Amino acid sequence: MKFLCSSAALAPNTSLGFDIDGCKLLAVRRDGIAYFYINRCPHRGVALEWQPGQFLDDSASLIQCATHGALFLIETGECIAGPCAGRSLVALPGREDAQGLWVDL
Repeated sequence: MKFLCSSAALAPNTSLGFDIDGCKLLAVRRDGIAYFYINRCPHRGVALEWQPGQFLDDSASLIQCATHGALFLIETGECIAGPCAGRSLVALPGREDAQGLWVDL
């Protein structure tokens, strides 16, 4: 498991991007739970973020691809709109403890 950040660094309804050992990933917090995904759109394999650490749509309720506007459910990574509808982001196993957020690459 690789350490990402303190729990406080990932505020509710926000996202953060990371580059760990050459693996680009994102973390999103929703309803107190942190979700972890590879930072790659299943449509073209491009990075998702609008700006560094900015992966969510205007409502902060969906992950949005900056290139094609595809929308993904935070809880599952499933694409619900856009050119890759029905496909999903690659989820990463992770956990949160007293030290912070950890991800298994």
